[in-house]
Amino acid sequence: MHWLFQAKKRFNIIILNYIVTSNHIHLLVKDQSGEKNIPLFMQLLQGRIAQNYNNRKMRKGAFWEDRYHATAIETGDHLTRCMTYINLNMVRAGVVKNPIEWKESGYYEIANPRKRYQIIDYSYLSKLLNVELNELKSVQKEWIKEALEKNSLDRVGKWTEAIAVGSNEYVDCIRKQLGVKAIGRSTVINEGSYVLKENEVPYKHLLRPQNNV
Repeated sequence: MHWLFQAKKRFNIIILNYIVTSNHIHLLVKDQSGEKNIPLFMQLLQGRIAQNYNNRKMRKGAFWEDRYHATAIETGDHLTRCMTYINLNMVRAGVVKNPIEWKESGYYEIANPRKRYQIIDYSYLSKLLNVELNELKSVQKEWIKEALEKNSLDRVGKWTEAIAVGSNEYVDCIRKQLGVKAIGRSTVINEGSYVLKENEVPYKHLLRPQNNV
């Protein structure tokens, strides 16, 4: 939590939502630097967490299983659903019954706004969601209540595995920005969203001699 706050300040990153668990983190962020600082933001965050953990446990070696994965999310309904999906992470894992019970999260922070060391940019998030700042707490509570009543706790891979999620126009725009990197990547429709999928890597490709260990 400390390094999340430090990294966002250093690289001018807006944090819209987050959840910190014992072995991974989910972040919903916007880069307002104009310098594509998200990779630097993640490098600092992951590096410091790994360093602190290794020092505390007197160990060496990698802390993270792999590099982070980024998915571009369009504003509007797609952003709302992604926020709710992140908020339900620990409920989905069976650790808590309601996201308010997990304090290391954006949901808890919005429900209990901080005067100092705030991680979420409340005003910017309110603007993106098109709700009044004083309504932010009650609105996200309603989203969670509706999701729990519908028992919408299934894991949805598009939020954590896709390249882009949004309208057809938005996903097509991301595809054009990627240029040659988008060759071979398909667009599918998933629960009302257009999803630009990541290339599937054959299982055997992961078992080259240098990876056997």
